[in-house]
Amino acid sequence: MILYDIPDIRLFWSEDERFLKQFIGPHIWQKVKFQPLSRYPPLINDISFWLPSETYSQNDFYDLVRTIGGDLIEKVVLLDEFAHPKTKKVSHCYRIVYRHPERTLTQDEVHGIHRAIEESAVRELGVQGRF
Repeated sequence: MILYDIPDIRLFWSEDERFLKQFIGPHIWQKVKFQPLSRYPPLINDISFWLPSETYSQNDFYDLVRTIGGDLIEKVVLLDEFAHPKTKKVSHCYRIVYRHPERTLTQDEVHGIHRAIEESAVRELGVQGRF
């Protein structure tokens, strides 16, 4: 607890990936600084869209989400990839987890950010929204 400045011993028995990921490193000598976890509930919104031709990169979408959402974005995960059997178009569905470290977010607050992500994905990445 002292080494990592962890305030609550119960965290050592946690299965919360936000806690566990902080201690995964390439080697045992890597310095780790514990980042406190938010006790406020997450808000989860999904986004799906048809991909453009070969120019699409998942990393570009992740960067776009984090640029717009900033520290409110806790996690972005690809949930599903679907290829239409006739048109051969590919669709991705992502789950975006929003969480504020110091207060509970409202769906209205997140809706504005989520809408900006949708609009930017269409404009900057050339995707076709399914929202």
